[in-house]
Amino acid sequence: MTKLFRNKRAITPVLSSLLLTIITVAAMSLAATAAFVISDNLHQIMGERFIVEDVWFRNGSIDIYLRNVGEVDLTISHVYVNFTLQQTLPFGLGIGQHGWLDVTYNWTTGHAYNINIVTTRGTKVVDYYVAP
Repeated sequence: MTKLFRNKRAITPVLSSLLLTIITVAAMSLAATAAFVISDNLHQIMGERFIVEDVWFRNGSIDIYLRNVGEVDLTISHVYVNFTLQQTLPFGLGIGQHGWLDVTYNWTTGHAYNINIVTTRGTKVVDYYVAP
């Protein structure tokens, strides 16, 4: 038995193999976590969709009827009318929900307006609408 403890040549390869295994497991754990975070973010961005169902031009405002047809909740963060940012409160829609987004804007009859609606994740819907 004393011969077994005196032979220390096998300890270095065992320790190096163990250390290499630990490093490999740690690196793969980090890679798997990064892949999950990236794919989850892409899934949410790809699952975010909304449509503009109707636009009404009323005295001093433009009312936009939106519907969330995507797979995640969304929040409208910015609204641009003719490429100018308009002041609006954050407007949220759950999955399958719909509602009116009111934008204060002095419009003129017969003119076309470029309306660009952007969410917090960067999804946008842009179109031209003509005031009656």
